[in-house]
Formats: sequence, C-alpha cells, structure tokens
Amino acid sequence: MPIFRKFSLNIPDCPARIRLCDHPGCTEPGLYRAPKSRNQLNEYYFFCLNHVQEYNKAWNFFSGLSPEEVESYTRNATVWERPSWPLGQWGEAERALRHKALHDIFGQAPQDSPPTNAPSLSGTEREALAVLGLVPPLDFSAIKARYRELVKKHHPDLHGGTRQSEETFKQINLAFATLRDLYEEVKV
Repeated sequence: MPIFRKFSLNIPDCPARIRLCDHPGCTEPGLYRAPKSRNQLNEYYFFCLNHVQEYNKAWNFFSGLSPEEVESYTRNATVWERPSWPLGQWGEAERALRHKALHDIFGQAPQDSPPTNAPSLSGTEREALAVLGLVPPLDFSAIKARYRELVKKHHPDLHGGTRQSEETFKQINLAFATLRDLYEEVKV
C-alpha cells in the first residue's frame, strides 16, 4: 500500500499529497515509475531518483527466458507482432508447393472458372494484360492476385531502388489501374 505524506505548495488551505518511494525505508517522494515485471508492464513501482536508477540498472526484461524464447520474441517484435508474407523466390516456391499438394490430394489443381461477365478489351487493356503476363478470359480476382505477386517480386526496395526496377514497378501499377477501372465498370 503506498504511503502518502502531506506537503504544502505554499498555497493557503491547499495541502497536496505526495506518494513516497516504494523502496523499503525510503522517505523521498516517489516521482519516477518503473514496471513491476515483464508480465506487468502497466503496473508500476514508484521510486525516488536514486532508487529508480538502481532498479533500472538491475532490470532485465528477458530474465528467466531461454535463448530460443528471446530469439522468438525479438523476431516477432521486429515485425510489430504482425504476420509477414514471403517475397520473391520464397513466394513462388510456396505457390508451387501448394499447387503440388492440391494436385496430390485432388488429382488435379483447381482451375479458375472462366468469368461470366468478362469485358471486351481495347488495345490499351490488352497491353495492360500483357504487362501482367495474363491472357483473357479471366476475372478481377485473378488480376489482383497476379498484381500482388508482381509487386512483391519487382518492388524497388528489393532491388536497391534501381531505375529499371522503378520503371517496371510503375508499369505494373499503371497496368493494374487500367484493368481495375475496366473491371469496376463491368460490375456496375
């Protein structure tokens, strides 16, 4: 239980209460907070300056964890505890493995059904399909999946920001925007 002491702020009839340091035997004000443990980061001890400095020197967030648990925590914290998806060759390997598994289980890989409301294509739209490496007939979900695949493969950050990678990335985005607009018109 915290100990409080009456303290006057030199304002008539306005006593203030100051929390005392949580270190046993200390009578200084506890102005600095420190977390109680790794599992109680929102619960605090309140210390004076000297005792909070001592506490911080001895504090080890990872005490009691094995090296594997520390590594796992560090890896999760690196991506803000969010899932990540494979890029580049790992994504292609994952797709190939999934395709093989579906083929082994069902005898053949599931085929996308041809779209029922495929729009008629102009020259610009056919060029956009060629940039994405697609051929009609197809639906918008196939276009979006291919777009995501190419963006992950050709993102300039993966290639050191070279001029060629930036141009390829721009062409992919322009092609997707063209096809997105076309397929959104057909939905209406």
